[in-house]
Amino acid sequence: MAEITARRRGELVRAVFEVLSQHPDGLPAKNVLKQVEDKIDLTDYEKADYPNRPGVRRFEKHVRFATIKPVKAGWLVKTKGEWSLTDDGRAAYRKYTDPERLEREARLLYKEWADSRPDVESDEDEGGATPVAKATIEEAEENAWREVQDHLSGMPPFDFQRLVGALLSGMGYHVAWIAPPGKDGGIDILAHTDPLGTRGPRIKVQVKRQQTKVTVEGLRSFMAVLGDQDVGLFVSTGGFSKDAEVEARQQEKRQVTLVDLERLFDLWVEHYARIAEADRALLPLQPIYYLAPTE
Repeated sequence: MAEITARRRGELVRAVFEVLSQHPDGLPAKNVLKQVEDKIDLTDYEKADYPNRPGVRRFEKHVRFATIKPVKAGWLVKTKGEWSLTDDGRAAYRKYTDPERLEREARLLYKEWADSRPDVESDEDEGGATPVAKATIEEAEENAWREVQDHLSGMPPFDFQRLVGALLSGMGYHVAWIAPPGKDGGIDILAHTDPLGTRGPRIKVQVKRQQTKVTVEGLRSFMAVLGDQDVGLFVSTGGFSKDAEVEARQQEKRQVTLVDLERLFDLWVEHYARIAEADRALLPLQPIYYLAPTE
């Protein structure tokens, strides 16, 4: 018999939602787990490791398992180790103050999703192998993404520019110039759609390897160096503020695309085979395959 009740699962989920409700932009999973642990009293069962899995504490696995149904319910989003609440999730947190009711509603929405997927097996037992495997794969993905983040965030600025240039080349663009170290006047890379730059728009790229988000003022400074026929590409490891994202979407006179760290990585993976072998060393990747449990 499972040592964790429906009410306890609801309590864990409500604690996760409480933490995330204070962070609209989301939080890394490890931070969520730490803050949840600080908010609630763990039982001896939750503090203990899984049998035959030394160092694998039940608490973290239980939280990860308890949040599977809220993800399928559309309340919670997990992307590359970042957890965030949706508008529906915030509404559910306010509406279902009783943990058991929250768990029940999540289970009903999960069942609707599972019934639409005949290949899906229902997971009701926390102690089974499938939930543990799901949580383990989730953690492995988070750890892998954290390593990528640390690698890119710690890369020297000029190497990071080279990486963006290598990606553009791998995507079929013709990189004409990469700014040397030092002041660049707001442009780090120039690229074209043809070898001589005689057709199509000129692509101007600004690259920011920083932890903070680019503000709308920073975006406007970049757009100020774009000509009427230019296309702007702004790459920032720290992402962009909401105002900057809105400004980019609503632009009518300037064409500008924002690329954060996640999108940069996804593009690197998508075009990895076409990136020059020497340039792959800037962010070398090795795919690893797991036998994924049925969702």
